[in-house]
Amino acid sequence: MRGVSKDVLLGPVLHLGEHVVRAGTCSWTDRTLVKDSEWYPHKTMTAAERLAFYAAQFPLVEVDSTYYAPPSEQTARAWAGNSPDGFAFDVKAYSLLTGHPTRLASLWSDLREGVLPEHRDRERIYATHLSPDALEEAWRRFVSALEPLREAGRLRSLLFQYPPWFHPRKDTRAELERLPERLGGLRAMVEFRSPRWTATPRDRERTLALLESLELAYVCVDAPPATELPRLLAVTSEPAVLRCHGRSDEAWKRVGGSAAERFRYLYDDRQLRELADGARELAEQASETHVLMNNCYRDYAVRNAERLIELIGSG
Repeated sequence: MRGVSKDVLLGPVLHLGEHVVRAGTCSWTDRTLVKDSEWYPHKTMTAAERLAFYAAQFPLVEVDSTYYAPPSEQTARAWAGNSPDGFAFDVKAYSLLTGHPTRLASLWSDLREGVLPEHRDRERIYATHLSPDALEEAWRRFVSALEPLREAGRLRSLLFQYPPWFHPRKDTRAELERLPERLGGLRAMVEFRSPRWTATPRDRERTLALLESLELAYVCVDAPPATELPRLLAVTSEPAVLRCHGRSDEAWKRVGGSAAERFRYLYDDRQLRELADGARELAEQASETHVLMNNCYRDYAVRNAERLIELIGSG
């Protein structure tokens, strides 16, 4: 039987038979949501009040701030303490750990000594610019900082979003193979921005088989056509994941401006019904499914997530 269970302090968790679906957004602190929309009841809410209000609307959120700078244990403890029982966090991996350029200033101050001498005057660095020992310590610290979330039962999975130049090769597959050991048993989901991982049936089969063997969740995406990413619905591990980035090529290709401008897209009801159908299809293959709206521009993501919950639950 389909239905929605609600708690005063927790947003609706959908139950499709024995399958659970959680929907939410990829940020609850985006500047345009907080400053340029009326979704939060007050402009001057504390961080704790804002998270509690968000959690009362949605049972899931993705933390995106951890991509730009690693969190502290104190911050993770605050997230756990300011959210209700049953609330779930997916945490985006630090950019350094996924092959993206990373601000040197965001690195732990003592680990900056581990940057190879020829790269220490750079504003942005890559993982390859660190000594092997410093890089492994960065992995250890990132995972360790999330321990309060794990202890509280709030941490569901870590999101590893790899850049467009992370193509399927021997070295990138080896990088994926190291994830389980580096994460010490934490669940992880993988989002590819290179379409080559799933370009052909053979590519798809090989990629999905690799992720399944490593117990890494494949992230299904809904993205602008310009990305060339397929709308492939597949489950390789728990939870099943659908992340929605909008469908605007113009916004995606925009140069300059804020990150929010790239995701300036409001799904219409017909498109949301398509996403709801996809979420239900995923839910048939997994005990828990996460649907995350990444069109975080003003209140676009929260509006779409609210409607998606209605559509998934009534389908």
